[in-house]
Amino acid sequence: MSTGTRVLELLGLLQSRRHWPSHDLARRLGVSPRTLRRDIDSLQELGYPITATRGTGGGYQLSPGASLPPLVLSEDEAAAIVMGLQEITSGPSPTSADAALSAMAKIVQVLPVRIRRRIDSLRAVAVPARNPGARGDITDVASLTTLALACRDTETVEFVYRTRTGDTAARTVHPHRIARVENRLYLIAWDLDRADWRTFRVDRIGDAKRTGTTFAPRTLPADDPVAYVRARISAMPARYPVRATVGAPAERVRKQIAHYGTVEPVDDTSCRVEIVTDSLDWATFCIGALDAPVVVHGPPEAIAYMRAWGRRLTAGTQEPP
Repeated sequence: MSTGTRVLELLGLLQSRRHWPSHDLARRLGVSPRTLRRDIDSLQELGYPITATRGTGGGYQLSPGASLPPLVLSEDEAAAIVMGLQEITSGPSPTSADAALSAMAKIVQVLPVRIRRRIDSLRAVAVPARNPGARGDITDVASLTTLALACRDTETVEFVYRTRTGDTAARTVHPHRIARVENRLYLIAWDLDRADWRTFRVDRIGDAKRTGTTFAPRTLPADDPVAYVRARISAMPARYPVRATVGAPAERVRKQIAHYGTVEPVDDTSCRVEIVTDSLDWATFCIGALDAPVVVHGPPEAIAYMRAWGRRLTAGTQEPP
């Protein structure tokens, strides 16, 4: 392996983990500790902020603020890449979303602070290209990537969490997995204060910080993280239990409603639907998309909301005088 190739591999390894013991890093590269120190010195001379720790357990870590190798990205290009990966993270494909999250975590951890701040500023003023009710926007890119890296490195994190009522509270957790459910990202973590598993919507997490303390990972509370998050969401009390009778067979409606609500047959040609939700927008969309006669029974807020939707759609489709 040439010196240049080895140095690039060294830089890639430093990006892949928060801290590398010296002997592990030298063994992975197939070099002596002396050669490793020379390569580290070369990277530091190029401006890469690599921190060295001495003594037992000593090693190296790449601090935030490094520039990207070997692409030589400008600030505009780095910001564009991270924002594009963020869009994919909330996209429809689980495979591409997981890959985008991993890539975004690796890139953001070495971006200078000024670029990370610029990305957050751009995100705050950007106009979403899609219906905001259909996906969970991530406004704190730094927190998202901090959580992803902490899951990878089994490191305790602290953050501020905004609850569904708008209250905020400090939380300290052992992060295990980030799962995408219904176009939102959720963190599955062991909550140290409550001594139990908890799920957190990532778009409600802010000011996430890695503590430097690692933990022994636990066995997840379910084999399927996505199914676990869905079960936790279903168990939470929601504001609106939207109930309706639909003039279509239960089997057909059940396929369209999927796991968003429950469907019970009334007879061969009609059924009852219940969608328990915090979002009347989502319930209105689900029921309105059934392409069948519908009678909405409640709650009153849902009836009023759907009437308002109907008036707006009717007004928007009237022929001009």
